[in-house]
Amino acid sequence: QVQLVESGGGLVQAGGSLRLSCAASGRTFSIDAMGWFRQASGKEREFVATISWSATKTYYADSVKGRFTISRDDAKNTVYLQMNSLKPEDTAVYYCAAGLVVGVYAHEYRYWGQGTQVTVSS
Repeated sequence: QVQLVESGGGLVQAGGSLRLSCAASGRTFSIDAMGWFRQASGKEREFVATISWSATKTYYADSVKGRFTISRDDAKNTVYLQMNSLKPEDTAVYYCAAGLVVGVYAHEYRYWGQGTQVTVSS
């Protein structure tokens, strides 16, 4: 099993910044990709960003490209999502996910955190 714990969510005004963290524990050797998805009220879960441990590849949704940055700390088994220039439409529950391969589809990730709420006020 892999456990994922997100932190760093909160309330911020439009144009502000937040940094989300996701710490992985357990059988972390069984995963090679960690990413972020988000789900706004009444909408389906959507891809935000992901990073591959082995290849150091990163991918971003077009909606966040240039504003969000995903990074990792190998020693801490932690992935971060730096979110800048936040917009009200970024408001959602953000979920950390882990899987065997880097991907942009939720079904490609086996392990999920409980989510952290990000609210951006206008």
